[in-house]
Amino acid sequence: MTREIENAAGIPVVQIATIVPIMLTVGTNRIVPGVAIPHPVGNPELGPEVDKAARRELLMRAFKAMTTPIEEQTIFEKN
Repeated sequence: MTREIENAAGIPVVQIATIVPIMLTVGTNRIVPGVAIPHPVGNPELGPEVDKAARRELLMRAFKAMTTPIEEQTIFEKN
């Protein structure tokens, strides 16, 4: 689906996913690995301050992925 949105509408799509191999199989172009299945975009067990920082880092990585030109499927890992 994400590849079709990019091809048809020209809108870059980033998928935050906890199971990266599945995203590669289905053809997602820009993949940002998520934290864990129960909490893909955060970790409430870290406490409010650390969780907020982790969520922000993940979102900033997704924004970077969205604005990065790519030629093939790309996984945007944590720096």
